Order: sequence, then structure tokens, then C-alpha cells
Amino acid sequence: MSTGSSSTSGSSRTGEINTYKGHERALRANRLGTVGLLLSVMAASAPMLVVAGLMPSVFGVMGIVGQPLLYLILGVILILFSFGYAEMSRHIHNAGAFYAYIARGLGPTFGAGASILALVAYSCMQFAVYGLLGFEVSAIFDQYLGLAIPWWVPALAACAGIAVLGWLKIDLNAKVLGVLLAIECVLVVIFDIAVVAEPGPEGLSMAAFDPASLTGAGLGTALCFCVAAFVGCEQAPVYAEETSRPHIVVSRVMFLAVGYASVFLAVSAWALTVAAGPGSIVNLSVEQGPGLLFGLTQERLGSTFADLLHILFVTGMFAALLSFHNVVARYAFAMGREGLLPDGFGRTTRNSGAPAYGSVLQTLISVGAIAAFAVTDDKPHGDPTAPVLRQFTWMGSVGALGVITLMALASLAVIVFFLRRGAGRTHAPRLISSGLAIVALVTIAFYTVKDFGVLIDAGPGSALRWILPGLMGLALAVGLVYGLVLRSVKPEVHARIGLGNEAFQLDKAVAEAESERTPV
Repeated sequence: MSTGSSSTSGSSRTGEINTYKGHERALRANRLGTVGLLLSVMAASAPMLVVAGLMPSVFGVMGIVGQPLLYLILGVILILFSFGYAEMSRHIHNAGAFYAYIARGLGPTFGAGASILALVAYSCMQFAVYGLLGFEVSAIFDQYLGLAIPWWVPALAACAGIAVLGWLKIDLNAKVLGVLLAIECVLVVIFDIAVVAEPGPEGLSMAAFDPASLTGAGLGTALCFCVAAFVGCEQAPVYAEETSRPHIVVSRVMFLAVGYASVFLAVSAWALTVAAGPGSIVNLSVEQGPGLLFGLTQERLGSTFADLLHILFVTGMFAALLSFHNVVARYAFAMGREGLLPDGFGRTTRNSGAPAYGSVLQTLISVGAIAAFAVTDDKPHGDPTAPVLRQFTWMGSVGALGVITLMALASLAVIVFFLRRGAGRTHAPRLISSGLAIVALVTIAFYTVKDFGVLIDAGPGSALRWILPGLMGLALAVGLVYGLVLRSVKPEVHARIGLGNEAFQLDKAVAEAESERTPV
């Protein structure tokens, strides 16, 4: 789809991109190719963050030894989801991605609901990573420099760095993400090879791939947590307006990202079970938490390599934060452009073409979230309760639940979209795969909510086990009410939801037609 470029002489000389509403209404096109887009979306599911931060939680807190098998199962589910979702990306190029697709399939009111849900869900994912990063950097200062720095200080410092990068060109961001991602992947692969060469006390056991190993009190939240490891793969359409050949590149990147992530994560989780032993991995994860990977690495590759891995763990989290920041800023841009947020959010910077005001909004919200968890932290220095067990675990799971909900709604929107266009028979395999994805995603969401008490270690009577997952339901409900209000009060804004720059092109066509009818 065209971005609606004008042919004014000024824009031709400066190389700026202008739309009907001006250059600030369009993200800069042709910034990303296949590699750049792949690196941008894969950075959100930073390998080191998942292997060192998420996997020990699934093993220890939820007691699921069969975590490697979960990644393969979820890989199949997300491939089913991607068939329809990727096809939608060929027809709709909008930085609002999820909510734009849902609006075009289920109507503008559902699109408004999905837009608020997307903002809240991805913001929660970002808040989660800030907590873990702050705790890990604080621990590094403690261990190597003997400095007792509160966890929220490095978290705020990272927030400032992300704010600066979020203002710059997306292709520069992609280069930063690419370097960090490549180094992370190499180091994790080296660990995997070292484990195969020197397995733990139970040898090269394949017990973690036995379906019987999927038992445990927290299977529902384990599924949700493992979905969080894939978050990023679905973000490719967010950058459609900034890619070259989006109708080809976006779908290609989605399948590459899901395929790579499922295999890479399954092998790495299996390597952890082999290094510790399937019979010991749960207890060892409880004892060591995020230090599990580094302890097992030091036994095989020495303290220097383990220290390097620890540093890359931090930079990997920074890469994930930058990726989430870019996505939320673009959602805010798309919503501002269509009138769901104040008009200023639908503007980009002149120099970089980045969604400036959306970036600022995300930075301010992140600072507020970090401050909220910092103020309520009444534990002694070095205690992981507030930054890790609460901010990282709670917010990560809540955000992942929101993304799962968006995926289910988007899959339904795919089916409705193509049936309404009379293309049901042509796209029958994609519609069937979308239907199967809906069943799987709704099942995961149900068991996530059911088992949420296990995640937060709360009793059956704890209100938190319902309040936390209920945040996503509340976000969706608020968005739906907002959509209904817009339909009543501002029907012209309601009609634009999900159209992106296409709405401005329609306005331009109407204006040109009226000017032709007006006598000179």
C-alpha cells in the first residue's frame, strides 16, 4: 500500500516523505529490509533474557521439567497463528498491527478495544524487563565493585538510554539490536555445545521431551510464560510502513522468527536440564534463580566466560527494552494518527522519522512504573522480591496474557475479514489454521488465569490471583467502551480506526473531487 507520498518540489529536494496531512504523519519507508526487521523483532525475545531469566522461573516456580517440549508445542501453535496473520499483513500496512487488523475484521469498536489492550500489554512486558535489569545490574555493582546501588537506579538509567535511542532512526536501532542479538545467540550456543560435551550426572537425557514431564501445579502459567519468550515474533507488521516490500518481507520475517525461536529455545532449555539433570533441575532453579545459567556455565567454561555471559545478559535485556519501546511508540503513533490518542502522538520527528511523542509517552509511563515498584519495595538491599518476583514475574505474565488475547482476537478477525471479502474458499487453509490457533490460544489464556495463584504464590482466597490477570480484561473493556463513545460522539474518528494513512488518502480523494466540482 502506498504511503501517500506527495510530489511537491520541496520534498523532492530534501528527500522528506510527505503524506496528505504532512510528513509528520508517516513513518519513514524503506528503513528496514528482511535482516533489519528480523533483528528488530527477535530482540524483544532476547535469548539471554529467556534462558537466564525466564527458564529458571518455569523450572523452579512452576515445576515444569518438560519446558523444552513446551517451546516446540507453542512453536506449532504460533505457526498456525502466523498463516492467517501474515496474510493480513499483505493487505494492511499499519503500525497499529494488532488493533488495525482487528478493526478491519471485527469492526472499529473492537479495534479501539484492542488498541488500549495492546498499549497496556506491551507496556507491562517492558516494565517487567526493567525490574530484572535493575536487579542484575545492582548485583553486578555489588559483586565486582562493592557498591550498594538500589535496583531502581540502573533501571531508571536504562530508561533514559532507551529514550534517547527511541528518538533515533529505526535502522540505527536495528544495528544496535543486531549486534547484541548476534553475540547473545553465539554465547548461548557455545553453552549448549559445552553441555553436550560435558553433560550432568544423568547424561544426555531426553526426559524433558517426554509428555509426562509436563505435569506440575503451574502448567497454565508456564504456557503463558513460555509464550512471553516468543513475544516479538508477532511484532513484524508493526514495522510494515518502514520496510521495503512489506507484502513480502513482513510475512517472511514472521515465519523465520517463530521457527528459529522455537528450535533455539527448545534446545537451550534441554541443555539446562542435561547440565543439571532432569531430576535436579527444579530444585536447582529454586535455589539459584537467574544465577542458574551462570553457575552451570562456570562449571564447564570457567568464571571468565560466565562473567561475560552475565554482562551479555544485561545488554540482552537492554535490547529487549529497546524493541518493546519501539513497538509501543509505534502503537501510540498509529493511535494518534487515527484520533484514538491526542493528535500530537500521530507525529514523527523531521530528522529521524521516529514517532517522537509516542516515544516520550512510553518513557514517562516506564518511569512511573519503576517508581511505583521502588516506592513499595520494603525489603533490604539485594532482595529480589520487588524487582524480580513482583515486577518481572507479575508484569511479564500479565503482559503475555494480554498478547495471547490479542492473538486470539486477531485470528478471529482474519477469518471474518476474508469471509466478508468472499475469499473464504481461496484462503480456506489459512482460515482453518486461524481457527485452530484460536482454540489453542483461548485454552492457554484460560489455564493461565486458572493457575495464576501458583505464579504469585497466593492462596485460593487471594484477590491478587484475579486482580492481576483482570488488568488485561479491564484494558480491553475500557477500550471497547471508548470505541462505543467515539461511535456516538465522533463517528468520523470511529470510522478511521484501523485505516492508518489510507484514511488520509481517502480524504485527499474527496477534497480533490470537491475542488473539481467547484467552479473557478
